[in-house]
Amino acid sequence: MAAYMRGVINLASTEISAFLSKGSGITVESKRYVRGLRRKPVKVLFPENETSKIVKPPPQSRPAERDVKRQGGAKVTYTTDERDFVRTKTNAQGNVKPAPVTVPVTKNEVDGLRFERAFPGDKRLSRLVSVARSRTFREHQGKILLEGRRLICDALVAGAKPQTVFFSKVERLQELPLDKLRRATLIKTKFEDIKIWSDVVAPQGVIAIFSRPDPSQLNFASKGHSMPLSLICDNIRDPGNLGTMLRCAAAAGCHSVLLTKGCVDAWEPKVLRAAMGAHFRLPIYPSLDWDDIEGHLPENVTVHVADNIGGPDQSRETETEVNTSSKAGDYGWVSTRSVHKNTQVEEYESDSDYDSDSDDEELKLPSVHSKPYHESWAQSPTALVVGGETHGLSLESVELAEKTDGRRLFIPIVPGVDSLNSAMAASILLFEGRKQLLNLLQTSGKKRQAKAERQLS
Repeated sequence: MAAYMRGVINLASTEISAFLSKGSGITVESKRYVRGLRRKPVKVLFPENETSKIVKPPPQSRPAERDVKRQGGAKVTYTTDERDFVRTKTNAQGNVKPAPVTVPVTKNEVDGLRFERAFPGDKRLSRLVSVARSRTFREHQGKILLEGRRLICDALVAGAKPQTVFFSKVERLQELPLDKLRRATLIKTKFEDIKIWSDVVAPQGVIAIFSRPDPSQLNFASKGHSMPLSLICDNIRDPGNLGTMLRCAAAAGCHSVLLTKGCVDAWEPKVLRAAMGAHFRLPIYPSLDWDDIEGHLPENVTVHVADNIGGPDQSRETETEVNTSSKAGDYGWVSTRSVHKNTQVEEYESDSDYDSDSDDEELKLPSVHSKPYHESWAQSPTALVVGGETHGLSLESVELAEKTDGRRLFIPIVPGVDSLNSAMAASILLFEGRKQLLNLLQTSGKKRQAKAERQLS
């Protein structure tokens, strides 16, 4: 019992001492707080002879603050000094970086030409590109799609009218003649979006929608170097072949290119890439009937057709004229089906729906003599008809050749080889025709010069 009483007494004494210590601490702290409030500021003692002067604080090394704003969590301070206003920005760490005084640049504008920025989910690029790839849209809406700096520049220089231009960088836009884009809608979009809708492996980052150009309204740079030579493409279905033929026609200095209704659309993206800008170097008239083709040719033109027959039979036919009673099925250079005025490209009958043997028995070939391509055949305004590799020439083309006293031109090839590619054959014949016409012009020029000299003497 005594031990228990001693433990209780010790515990009570411990609690009392702890309470007293806390109380004393509180008392001390309160006393210190009161002493702080009772302190007086230190007096400034001036020299006896300068008591009337006012001591001014030294000038600040930093200009005084003018205005303070907050932008995006950063503190922006406008300060001023005796010369001008300097804008400084205080970041989250408190570092002040003065920005150089520059002329403000207006966003969404380059060289005075304003453009838009595609917002997230903008469907204008996908909508225009998807519909511009349709031949029906191109024909009914009168719009075409051009991709790449070179092709767009060729179109602008020729006088084509742009409607909408999509570009990924301002540098891509500056590569184009900006003075010809004043009336077009310019849209800056992401390169990933252009890459999705591009037809090439490495897109250049610029796609443009143009109004379908009228050949009679364009300014062709190579017009002064053209020859009295025209190319007629008959049933050319392959886009690569047609584009290559257009490129060869432009390089050979052809006066014009005429396309029948059986040909692929000249503004197909694959045709445009293969032509390498030939669409804007010479007139191209698409979807023509044979009656319309005659209206696009000169009056005294001679129409020749390209013969794709190879082998030893050609030499025999060169010595002896073509038998007028021969059947169309005996030759591979003419199709037994004619293309009518109302025939559409998608409405061609399949080979199973049509009996070629029965038609061959009834159809007779026109009388058109054959001739090697290197002999003289381009001595006046000339037109060359090249047919497709699948269906060949139409009967109307051979009839036109007979009507204009033309020839069936062939390129001798090694026996056993079926035939040349239509685009390759067209290039050989076109450059041979150009050579013959140039020789004719040089000869006639020499004759005129000799005649003038005789008259002067």
